[in-house]
Amino acid sequence: MRKVLVLAAGVALLCAAPAQAGKKTVTIGDNYYAPAPLRVAKGTTVVWKWPGFDEAGDVHDVKLKSGPKGAKKFHSEAASTDFTYKRKLTVPGLYKIVCTLHDDMKMSIRVKHP
Repeated sequence: MRKVLVLAAGVALLCAAPAQAGKKTVTIGDNYYAPAPLRVAKGTTVVWKWPGFDEAGDVHDVKLKSGPKGAKKFHSEAASTDFTYKRKLTVPGLYKIVCTLHDDMKMSIRVKHP
């Protein structure tokens, strides 16, 4: 029981630890982004990665539906396989991302000060 409590405390500390700027990859699957939601530090480059040819599914895109004041809008090309799209997020706040081709495919990214 004590090991479980220590492990749970360690996991809680990792989840509460501030994100560090760098690079974070989001996988695009058949009607989902993973991980979603996402928390990153200001200045992090988020890379959305479509599946390889063998796992290709539907066509998806990445569009900033809403973001914090001062954040530049962005919208990727639509693709189904072997494609990546990246954006450096420099304005702290909440970014709401959607696939314009699938109403239920959404994610949020919380950008924090480092």
